[in-house]
Amino acid sequence: MDIRNLNLFRHLAATLHFARTSQACFITPSALTRVIQRIESELGEPLFLRSNRSVELTPAGEAFKQYADDVLQRWDRLQDELSSETILKGELSIYCSVTASYGILPDIMAKYRRAYPHVRIHLETGDPAKALVKLFNQDADMVIAALPDTLPEDLVFQVLSETPLVFIAPLLFPEIIVETGGRIDWEKTPLIIPDHGLSRDRIDQWFARENFIPHIYSEVAGNEAIIVMVSLGCGLGLVPRMVLEKSPFLDQVRVLDESPQLPPFVIGMCTRGKNLVNPRVNALWRIAGER
Repeated sequence: MDIRNLNLFRHLAATLHFARTSQACFITPSALTRVIQRIESELGEPLFLRSNRSVELTPAGEAFKQYADDVLQRWDRLQDELSSETILKGELSIYCSVTASYGILPDIMAKYRRAYPHVRIHLETGDPAKALVKLFNQDADMVIAALPDTLPEDLVFQVLSETPLVFIAPLLFPEIIVETGGRIDWEKTPLIIPDHGLSRDRIDQWFARENFIPHIYSEVAGNEAIIVMVSLGCGLGLVPRMVLEKSPFLDQVRVLDESPQLPPFVIGMCTRGKNLVNPRVNALWRIAGER
């Protein structure tokens, strides 16, 4: 039972999804299954309850998760103790959106890699609305995320950029917009909105202020999916301009000039306050602050 296997188990215990963990950890589902089976064989107890629809931790799995968390934390501390101030070693895990991975991170990580080439970088991309959950589940040391309306007390946030939220419409399907009196009728025009996250909070607050019932065509996960569905003429959508400008579908949609002005996204680097005692995390935090 080695450190990599413990990391695989802990990731699976957080996702409870073999396919997601295998993809995130660069291991085949069959190999991941064999790792878990070997651990279960060593312990003599099943760690997961598996069915065709779900995966759950057993009581033994819950106990082993606490053990794995403790061992991995001790391993990180050992790596820190073996590192000097200038020669850092060990792993640094980062979670962000695809847009942030090539729009924000490159300059920061280039400086980090030049300064600390012995640190192994684990980068996972996905839905930005899940970033803070990744921190709380200890699946990432650092995330790039939008500043929530209320930042949990145990998190620290460093501003990197700001981007407005914009409503977009399809270029090829102008008839999707329903107008009343020469203005967009927001109760009749179909909308593609996020199923969760800060964008959803922003648009729900607008619905409440305007006191109307929107015509929601679809609720989807991910800004990229919203842009695609808008380009297909399914409805209007709300996305951060930063994401839109990096989208391959940029030339198939347009930004609505006459639309509600919602609070912009403040994009930044976020971590748990106690993570800053980790020299690998602290070094990245410091370099990001030099931008």
